[in-house]
Amino acid sequence: MQAASLLLMGMTGSAIALPLPAIATPVIMAQAQPNNPRLNELLRRGRELVDAGSVGEAIAIYEEAATLAPNNARIFSGIGFLQARAGNHRAAVTAFERAVQLEANNAAFHYGLGFSRANLDDNAGAAQAYRRATELDGNNVQAFLGLGIVLSRQGDFEGAVSAYRQVATRQPNNAQIQEALGAAYLQQERYPEAVTALQQAARLAPRDADVQLNLAIALLNSGNQTEGLAAMERAAALEPRNGQIYLKMGDIFRAQGNVDRALAAYQRAIGLQPNLTAAHEAMGELLLEREDYLRAIVTYRALVALVPQDADAHFQLGVALQGRNRDEEAVAAYQEARDLYEQQGNTGGVDRTRDALRELSPNRLRPGD
Repeated sequence: MQAASLLLMGMTGSAIALPLPAIATPVIMAQAQPNNPRLNELLRRGRELVDAGSVGEAIAIYEEAATLAPNNARIFSGIGFLQARAGNHRAAVTAFERAVQLEANNAAFHYGLGFSRANLDDNAGAAQAYRRATELDGNNVQAFLGLGIVLSRQGDFEGAVSAYRQVATRQPNNAQIQEALGAAYLQQERYPEAVTALQQAARLAPRDADVQLNLAIALLNSGNQTEGLAAMERAAALEPRNGQIYLKMGDIFRAQGNVDRALAAYQRAIGLQPNLTAAHEAMGELLLEREDYLRAIVTYRALVALVPQDADAHFQLGVALQGRNRDEEAVAAYQEARDLYEQQGNTGGVDRTRDALRELSPNRLRPGD
């Protein structure tokens, strides 16, 4: 049963949203400069553009203001916030680093730096900045949350739990924190504690399907089949048109060894989202394991139509066709897989397809194969 604990690992760090740095109007205004009317005009105009949602124009205005006041940390922090809001995280890092250089003891600046580094996958740098923010402001809940997320990404789940607990003591009714805490416990296979945290998250956010799925995993790994399956059913009821939910349900059933229910869940996922390649892949693998070659052929043909450059899909299609004694079609699928493996530099894949072709049709091998 413990295999189920690995199913939603991708959710435990990245699915919890990193909160965007907040910026107060006085920060973006910076201080008025009585002897610098041009700077004051730029700050006023920049604030108007921010209020109007014209982020790109506001950035340009504040960058001009920064040339007039190169030692004004608040202007640089404002630029960093706006760049982060626009998704320009590398530029945001540059701006926040300058703000921190000018005003080293400002927790908000360190938080913004951590946020932007995290969005560039610089998790170690982000952790350093978030940690400094928490040192400067022990009540900065968002900094503790961000720290927990990036520590989870680095595999430091004990550190993540510690960070989340800091928040949970301050905000016990924060559903997002309880979900993050429960997910971190899942990663450590601390299932009873995961159940407690996720049940609290479910009480606080009863319509969150992801919480129900993680709760299902915690319950199933705790040996509570009845409540675990009920949590999965609640997740599906909450988002009946979400193929991703059924994909995750299929993964859970598969980890339990319940192939029939896994296949049904994958089929439902595909019915809802025909382009969901992961569901096609998982379903095809199970069908091949069952030697249900006809359905596997249908599944893999759909998959290669979605991702024609997927060499593995072509190879598996060949296996399914060979299982139905459709040798000519199997050879064509193997040859396509071999060509793609060669283009991708996958020598193991090339060798595997050569072996399959040699077994199936030695005359179809190319010179040197």
